[in-house]
Amino acid sequence: MDLAKQAQIVDSIHDTLSDFVGQKLRVRANMGRSKIVESEGVLMQVHPKLFIMEVKRKRGVAARQSYQYVDILTGMVELSQNGEALFGPFIEEIEAEDELVPVIAEGQQESSEPELQSLPMI
Repeated sequence: MDLAKQAQIVDSIHDTLSDFVGQKLRVRANMGRSKIVESEGVLMQVHPKLFIMEVKRKRGVAARQSYQYVDILTGMVELSQNGEALFGPFIEEIEAEDELVPVIAEGQQESSEPELQSLPMI
């Protein structure tokens, strides 16, 4: 997927989330090292590159957590409301594009070994 398409999807995610400010959402975030955090909270703010949610922690303590729109694009963060994923179509579109077979330009040969490039010595 080219950068222009990714930027367009991120903008679309931002615009969609702007409509959900003040509403309760469920977040499922992959924090790495097999740690997945699921929480429910209220979408408080949307900014150009990230959004902020206020989530309930242990003993009813509220905490603010920020996420980047690109994390939704990559599937590291999933948002849902009333059990329905908000951005399922974006993820399905990306996965479908990843399954496409690359086209070899005329005059190029398909090789099983990657082409190595030499780097200048420092």
